[in-house]
Amino acid sequence: MINTLKTAAIAALVGLSTLGAMPAQADSLYLGSGDRHNDSRFGLYLGDNAREYRREYYRDAYRDEYRSERRCSPERALYKAQRMGIRRARITDVSRRTIDVVGRQHGDRVRVTFARAPRCPVIG
Repeated sequence: MINTLKTAAIAALVGLSTLGAMPAQADSLYLGSGDRHNDSRFGLYLGDNAREYRREYYRDAYRDEYRSERRCSPERALYKAQRMGIRRARITDVSRRTIDVVGRQHGDRVRVTFARAPRCPVIG
């Protein structure tokens, strides 16, 4: 039992001394454990990768949500058409690139086509 404890203590001392002998360039040490994207992880990261690791995680997590905020949604196109003075506006067609809204303005029927880009530009 004593021999096992001595061996473990020597192994720990050797391991800690190798961490102290690492070059000064690797000044950032990140010991990570946990759950990322539903797979268990345990790792030792050396260098300045911890910041990039977190940046990639948040970029992947919120990428779809951020894109959906920027694109023109049918609700936004309808709101913009009403702000343009089109009464009884309704959406008639939604495609991958355009949103068509019809309604009445000054007693005439009007049709406005919005692009799916940010801020819903009018294209027709």
